[in-house]
Amino acid sequence: MQSWFVGWERMQKRAAEWLLSGFSPERLGLSLALGFVLGCIPVLGIPTGLCVVVALAFRLNHPAIQAANYAAMPFQVALIAPLVKLGGWLIPALTPPRMDLGILLHSPLATVWHMPGPLLAQLGVLAGQALVAWLVIAVPAAIVLTLMFTGVLRRVAARTAQRDGEAAIVASPM
Repeated sequence: MQSWFVGWERMQKRAAEWLLSGFSPERLGLSLALGFVLGCIPVLGIPTGLCVVVALAFRLNHPAIQAANYAAMPFQVALIAPLVKLGGWLIPALTPPRMDLGILLHSPLATVWHMPGPLLAQLGVLAGQALVAWLVIAVPAAIVLTLMFTGVLRRVAARTAQRDGEAAIVASPM
């Protein structure tokens, strides 16, 4: 239980540093929300580069967007199967070509070596369905997360200002 409090204090300290570096709670909240949402893209290897591009394009806090991106990695992996299923439900006409995946269990290398076309076609369809599902969910999730992070960061900014004001009063000579 003690380590959780230490981690929370460390996160508050980092957020206060970002706020003191000139980022408003709204911009920092947007950075964290977009980093988390982009970090949940159901295609491995894409989020980090995409976060760099978004941070540069919208002049967001790069360390904050990457921190949120890395925090989302476990969710990215956990959401791949549900997003593929949701994408299949949203786009039922786009079905992957039938392929005997039992062969893949017996000899994965032989399957990749002898049937790369059908395997890549099936993986491409599944990735496309997952991306469509992610797009449907991403915009509302980014809006909700931005509002939540902004509210929390406003409180952190107020506490930091209050604490700094108290420290200045205590430090001033009488």
